[in-house]
Amino acid sequence: MLTARGAATRSRIIEAAADLIYAHGVERTSLDDVMAASDVSKSQLYHYFADKDALALEVIARQTERVLAAQEPHLGALDSLRALRAWGQAIIRLNEQVDMGGCPLGSLASELANSSESARKRLAGGIGTWIDRIERGLAKMHERGELAKSADPHELAIALLSAVQGGLLLAKTTRTSRPLEIAMDMAIDHVARHMT
Repeated sequence: MLTARGAATRSRIIEAAADLIYAHGVERTSLDDVMAASDVSKSQLYHYFADKDALALEVIARQTERVLAAQEPHLGALDSLRALRAWGQAIIRLNEQVDMGGCPLGSLASELANSSESARKRLAGGIGTWIDRIERGLAKMHERGELAKSADPHELAIALLSAVQGGLLLAKTTRTSRPLEIAMDMAIDHVARHMT
C-alpha cells in the first residue's frame, strides 16, 4: 500500500508521462524524459513501474480518465438530440483548445494496439467505457420511446464515437476542425433518423 507521498509521486510520474506521450508519442518519449519532467530519480521511477510498458498502461488509464472528465457534464446527459449536439460542440471546442492535437486515446491506439496486447486490451477497455457513457443517454431516449424500437443504443453509441475518432484524426491531419464538425453532424443526424 502506498503512502500519501508515494501515491503523489506515482501520480506525478504518470501525469508527466501522459503529457509527454501526448505531445511526442510513446516511441519518442524516453524514461529519462519522464524522470526529468516529473523530477524523480531512476530508482523512484522503477520503484513504481517495472518498465516503460508498465508505465504506458497507466498512461492509458490516466488518459481515459482525462478524456471522459473533459466531456463532463455533457457526457453524463446525452439523452436528447439537443444534448448530443451540445456534446458535439464541446468535442470540437476541446480539440481546438489543444490546437487540433487529436484524441489522446486514439493516438495511443494507433501507436500501441498492434505492438502490445496488454495495451490494446487496456485501450479497448477505455474506449468501451466511453461507448458505455454515450450509450446510457441513448438508452434513456430509447426507454422513453423517443428512439424507434428497432434502434440499437449500443450501435448508435459506436457510430457516434467512430465519428468522433475519425473526425479528430482528420482534424489533426488537416489542422482544421471542419472534418470533425462534418463527422459530428453526420453521426448526430444518423441518430435523428432513428427518432420516433
